Amino acid sequence: MSDRRLMRSLRTAFGVRRSPLRRGAGWLDENLGGGSKLLRDELRHIFPDSWAFFLGEIALYCFIILVVTGIYLALFFHASQAEVVYQGSYQPLVGVPMSDAYSSVLDLSLDVRAGLLVRQVHHWAALVFVGALMIHLLRMLFTGAYRRPRRINWVVGLSLLFLVGFNGLMGYSMPDDLLSGTGLRVAYSITESIPFLGPTMASLMFGGQFPTSGIIARIYPVHIFLLPAGIAGLLGLHLGMLWLQRHTEFPGPGRDDRTVVGTPMVPAYALRTTGYFMLVAGVLTAFGGLLQINPVWLYGPYTAWDSTTSAQPDWYMGWLEGAVRLFPGWDIQIGSFVLPAVFWPAVVLPGLIFTPLFLWPWLDGIALRDHGFHNVLTLPSERPGRAAIGAGFVTFLSVLLVAGGNDVFAAVFGLDLLVFQRTLQVLVIVLPPVAALFTYLVCRRRSQRWLATGR
Repeated sequence: MSDRRLMRSLRTAFGVRRSPLRRGAGWLDENLGGGSKLLRDELRHIFPDSWAFFLGEIALYCFIILVVTGIYLALFFHASQAEVVYQGSYQPLVGVPMSDAYSSVLDLSLDVRAGLLVRQVHHWAALVFVGALMIHLLRMLFTGAYRRPRRINWVVGLSLLFLVGFNGLMGYSMPDDLLSGTGLRVAYSITESIPFLGPTMASLMFGGQFPTSGIIARIYPVHIFLLPAGIAGLLGLHLGMLWLQRHTEFPGPGRDDRTVVGTPMVPAYALRTTGYFMLVAGVLTAFGGLLQINPVWLYGPYTAWDSTTSAQPDWYMGWLEGAVRLFPGWDIQIGSFVLPAVFWPAVVLPGLIFTPLFLWPWLDGIALRDHGFHNVLTLPSERPGRAAIGAGFVTFLSVLLVAGGNDVFAAVFGLDLLVFQRTLQVLVIVLPPVAALFTYLVCRRRSQRWLATGR
């Protein structure tokens, strides 16, 4: 008698019943045949224990929460700019003509049960999603996690960040309030500034010359279907490659480029990541319930002849807003052809930033003459040059982010706006190389100390 039949007979004889989990495992084993060993091996997939790897999980959890809350919001939102007269519960706007889209957002926020909570959770999840992705990519940049065999995954991650930011802009624009309408007007101007193709692209995207009556209806399917499908596809591709390539890990005892030290997926990691998901969902729900964000009823409906003071985009677009504000208003005219000033900070600068970022794994490999397989990460002190470039890059974007709210900072701290503007124009040039040099010297000193003392 085989061992399996013997154990089954003993359990039957003594009345011992298997747990539902074991019965399920037995069913899979019987029905998968040769695939059961592969399944068991994959369920023992090892995940590193460092907190730094939690950043990617936060992004994934935020996407799940965005999908769930977005489905709820879609039940009440009207993607129409047909004019209606507001008759809802917010008295200051009763009798005011507005678009059906803006009216539905007001009703959703003030009259639908839990509508404001869900809308604010959705907005907070979007902000945290972008933040987690950015910090996750910076962690990869500073630790060399983009090296072979993860070069393509780096490109996937950057593409994911681009799509998420663009989808956030679409969602931010849909309520058709005065603030989001102002943002759409800026987006139209940026698109139109592209030489030769710009006017045609702007007309196709916005349905004519801004303001148009069909832009919300165009944004809506892009925001709720096309871009989320692209984001889901990139997330699936990223996770699939990560699963096949195994995880990177920080240097330590027993760790090398062919082994991973950590926690198996089942049961420990599965329970832990479920707990993390509940934690992230709880924090975002607390944010949505306690911290007001985007109170559209205070802005009023969008009209082309109005604007709002202290208009700010969501933080992840603040650097682009800051670049537009800091760049001098130099329109370049060549004959009858004009290159508007907004073209340089809003089109050329992002190209100069993202193109090297997409090529960074290959540029780094060429510079260091290193195209080998890497699973163990490098600490910033081991590559002072890379750390210096990363620090300068972060400093540059941080100054632009502050510049994106220069009017608010000036009002809050009682600063002269013009003087503050000139100061930021100097700092955006001076601070990045200073931060890069300081980082390089600190990392180099730490590296030399480690070589000398081993600590």
